Amino acid sequence: MTAPPYRNRIDPRAAAVFWRVCETGSISAAARALNLSQPSVSNTVALLEQRLGVTLFTRSRNGIVLTREGEALRDRAEAMVNLLENAAIEVDHAARAIAGPLKVGGTPGALVSLLPKAVAQLERKVGHFALSVVERPDAELADLLRTGALDLAVMTTEIVECPPDLVEVTMARDPFGLIVGRAHDALPESVSLRDLSALPWVLPAAQGAFRRQVDALFLNAGVPVPQNVIRCDSLLTTQAIVRESDRITVLPRTVARTELTMGTLRSITIAEAAFDRSIGVRYLADRKLPVMARALLEILAQT
Repeated sequence: MTAPPYRNRIDPRAAAVFWRVCETGSISAAARALNLSQPSVSNTVALLEQRLGVTLFTRSRNGIVLTREGEALRDRAEAMVNLLENAAIEVDHAARAIAGPLKVGGTPGALVSLLPKAVAQLERKVGHFALSVVERPDAELADLLRTGALDLAVMTTEIVECPPDLVEVTMARDPFGLIVGRAHDALPESVSLRDLSALPWVLPAAQGAFRRQVDALFLNAGVPVPQNVIRCDSLLTTQAIVRESDRITVLPRTVARTELTMGTLRSITIAEAAFDRSIGVRYLADRKLPVMARALLEILAQT
């Protein structure tokens, strides 16, 4: 059988040089980053273009402008670079009897709800391991999965349709509560948002799944989202503001669990909270998960 004409055309080293050009924005900057001469970088990219039969980018005064073909290669080249870097790290860790690394990203509330309990179980299951965790908005997590920068994304699920190249698994459900400080000791144990919209609030800022769920609570109550509001995506800051002022917020109860247990904050049932927040993970459908990622998924599925 005759091999397809595109097979073996991409030299991994050339793809890595091309990615560095994309990352730095110019041939000269890539040359400095790679400690190579500018002609060497130019020739490498030119040979890659010749073998592919396309132009990957054009040059402008402001740097490079990727063509459609260049954009198609960019993410694949980044994923390849990440894959090779991760392989080297995993070999080094294996030599030191350390599992991983496992790279997890997520939205703040979802990470707080799922990850802490799983970490202790994961260590009992695999021994010492390397784990990196980053907080990112929903919109960035899919791209980080596709480039190999993340193995798993922990986030709110069942809100928007999962992209076809990703798998979404819901792991837990968490009821929303009205979270208040001591300034609102007089509020009853169950309230309607219709009676609270005039109060000062702290609500999420980022246009993600969590904010859509919070906005849906006000929609269910038939009242507009409050105008007297501080927009804040930091969970710690949100809880601190509520604790130290007369502002109130809506949070999943596990997110505020520590302060609720200490008694510095109180959770009140919201009459219109007809749904719970759903949280889980997403990962690439066509990429085999690392051993650590599979182990974490098994643990989360059992919690």
